[in-house]
Amino acid sequence: MYRDSMMNKNYYCVIMAGGVGSRFWPISRNSLPKQFLDILGTGRSFIQQTYDRMSQIVAPENILVVTSQQYGDLVKEHLPEIPVENILLEPYRRNTAPCIAYAASKIYYKNQNATMVITPSDHYITNETLYLKTISAALDHAVTHDDLFTLGIQPTRPETAYGYIQKEMNDSKNINGHIAYNVKTFTEKPSHEMAKVLVDSGEFLWNSGIFIWNVKSIKREMESCLPEVANFFSMGDKYYYTDKEEAYIHTIYTDCPSISIDYGVMEKTSKAWVFEASFGWSDLGTWESLYMHAQKDEHHNYISCEELMMDKMTGSIIMNTEKGKLLAIKGLDNFMIVNTPDVLMICPRDPVRFKNMMTDLTVHDKTRYQ
Repeated sequence: MYRDSMMNKNYYCVIMAGGVGSRFWPISRNSLPKQFLDILGTGRSFIQQTYDRMSQIVAPENILVVTSQQYGDLVKEHLPEIPVENILLEPYRRNTAPCIAYAASKIYYKNQNATMVITPSDHYITNETLYLKTISAALDHAVTHDDLFTLGIQPTRPETAYGYIQKEMNDSKNINGHIAYNVKTFTEKPSHEMAKVLVDSGEFLWNSGIFIWNVKSIKREMESCLPEVANFFSMGDKYYYTDKEEAYIHTIYTDCPSISIDYGVMEKTSKAWVFEASFGWSDLGTWESLYMHAQKDEHHNYISCEELMMDKMTGSIIMNTEKGKLLAIKGLDNFMIVNTPDVLMICPRDPVRFKNMMTDLTVHDKTRYQ
């Protein structure tokens, strides 16, 4: 286990945990989304695993969670170590820029010398030691520099589910033994053909959605690049850490635009750098990404099921969350069989066909099974 024996009290972590995880239906629902599930069977939910990692380099009292108002109690249940005032509740989903502006403003009010790392709550990380060393190196540098860092992952395939960051090949620097490149462009999720071009070029990294900067720098850049968001939160100083904070946040979120930090700040600023990272990473956002990373049996099946009779099954996902129920399955190749107390899903293990099924379900019934 990596643990910083000289933990910097000015280091903060913001865990973004407001997503609904719809691509993991039917086990992930609006009422209990992916970040609060133990999909990999580790004994800890995704958000708990994120906290476990970050608490090795950031003091627990300096870890904040930004989530939807409806998930506040779930955060308290999963992370009782987090002070209640560190659970920031968004009344509406407004993408990552308002989420980060809220957290940065609240941290700045408490500690103007803070340096912060922002991470999604549902990533799958291998080589945790390297992951923490990479973040620590960026944090140490950001204390005294205005650089805005994002972590870029060396791509291993032409993935269409991730965004990409183009690095400026002729503008790089060595930071505490790690290479960082000036950011040239950001690319949204591409087609398969375009993703292959990006990967083959050698200039693009996967966009991890992990950011590191000092709080003064991000506030200054947001005020310059995204004043329509920054101004809402900079006016909230007199309300933070008071009983009026919730009402104020509810008021400004009504008018706050929905925009990502990539588009709102990182694409506009001249201070954006991408820290090239080599630890194992996935946002584990789909059934197919789970299948890719999970341990499988000799017939290439991923199985999470206590009671199972199975024969002639290959390349499939079999999951049962209903205790005491036997699944009997035979003769399927590359299928997903997912059983929950109210839904049984049987579908080819094909991302396009799964997406089409979800579209059909939404048309059929928009609320019952979401």
